Amino acid sequence: MLLGVLAMGRVMPQLEFRWVSWLRVRAAQRPLQEPSMHEDCGLTAWCVETSKLLNLSELSRRVRVSWNPRMRTTAGRAWWPDRMIELNPKLKTLPPEELWRTLKHELAHLVAYERAGRHPTGPHGPEWQAACAELGIPNEQPYHTLPFKSRKMKRNYSYVCPHCLSTMRRVKPIRRMVACYACCRKYNNGSYHTRFRLVEQKH
Repeated sequence: MLLGVLAMGRVMPQLEFRWVSWLRVRAAQRPLQEPSMHEDCGLTAWCVETSKLLNLSELSRRVRVSWNPRMRTTAGRAWWPDRMIELNPKLKTLPPEELWRTLKHELAHLVAYERAGRHPTGPHGPEWQAACAELGIPNEQPYHTLPFKSRKMKRNYSYVCPHCLSTMRRVKPIRRMVACYACCRKYNNGSYHTRFRLVEQKH
């Protein structure tokens, strides 16, 4: 499974949490970037101050919040270790409490992973639940029920893990080095390894 982003079920994830290290070869730490055209400076500032209150200095230094116009049915995504949060612009059309709940949901993932360090933690495990409670959304659910319409897209591309033989289908071809998350997590501490790199199946 590729952490929600590739889920085939009908229930759409509130969050698509992506652990970047197994998607590509780890690069050097990125310098702080200038705000992008989609960055929300107000929401970013809130996350910075909240992270400081939680004594998470590195998270407060690097966390950024932006709007992703390409998102369709997912309310938000949290990226690790980039410490980035992406939100669906459709949230702007909903009551403000839905936006703040989603933002806190995403930030809770970053808080949980910031505290876990190198120790594995499940995307919606007890660490995340504890962070949600601290952020004012106790008993938060992993999945949202927001009225985001999905569009049916045909997945024409198939990729297989050479180790566990699990298959992943994609709408678009993969343009980068992507490995099987389950195998990387089980055999390589969650880091990318070439022996688990997905191989395209030719039809």
